[in-house]
Amino acid sequence: METGWKAARGIGAYLELTKPRITWLILMSTAVGYFFGESGPWRFSVLFHALLGTGLLASGTATLNEWYEREGDGRMRRTRDRPIPSGRVAPGRALGFGILLSALGFADLAWGANMVAAFWGLVTLLSYLFLYTPLKRRTPHSTTLGALPGAMPPLIGYAAARGALAPGAWVLFAILFFWQFPHFLAIAWMYREDYRRGGIVFLPVVEPDGKSTARQMLAGALLLVPISLLPAYLSMAGRLYGIGALALGAGFVLVTLRLALDRTAVRARSVLLASVVYLPLLYGLLLADSSRLWPS
Repeated sequence: METGWKAARGIGAYLELTKPRITWLILMSTAVGYFFGESGPWRFSVLFHALLGTGLLASGTATLNEWYEREGDGRMRRTRDRPIPSGRVAPGRALGFGILLSALGFADLAWGANMVAAFWGLVTLLSYLFLYTPLKRRTPHSTTLGALPGAMPPLIGYAAARGALAPGAWVLFAILFFWQFPHFLAIAWMYREDYRRGGIVFLPVVEPDGKSTARQMLAGALLLVPISLLPAYLSMAGRLYGIGALALGAGFVLVTLRLALDRTAVRARSVLLASVVYLPLLYGLLLADSSRLWPS
């Protein structure tokens, strides 16, 4: 009985390395990309491998990121109980696990979807691990750079469906890119003292008054409004989507504006919660009112 419990805890620790709570958002964005990239009948085998390969790559990237940041994670309260700094998974095993997941994800995308999807999956992994992750300790502009790989899941899904990228794919990329600024800077503001202990130089760490952070968050929310309307302009969706996107965007801007006027952790948490609600609702509207479901 005790042996079985230890085995379950060990499996749970490896699963925790993959950050499953973030992976679901990545897979949702990948699926939306596939939906708009597919011009013919749905190929469920391709969709399955697009999601499986992306999920494996995302899990591998998360694991390798935790391996790289294990020392800093051990100094931060919110991360010191992660599998590597807590001693539940040895660093060498985590490294091997991350490499294996990443290799399997790339291979699955190449075999089950196509090489274009696999290419963008690899670009996502490399830019996250070799650009964003090391720069987090060097420059506050790392957030902008990190938003690039963070916005690529729709490109993977779109490429899996079509074998190439078209303007619609880049619109989905842009929506996810600008959404990340209020989302991740809210997290950085809430945990700025912890990030300082970990040696990560996010904007709220280097500018504690929060003015620049609030400006960037508000700018991201404001830019998101016209960008979120582009699917209606490109006939990816109809008028209902446009009205809904405008209403959602206005609400998101309002919550972010309140933070700009009152820079507190409570307001930052409100922005974080609003961002978590905003994106699934926007995707839902986009799918429900899409020209693919309701051709003219």
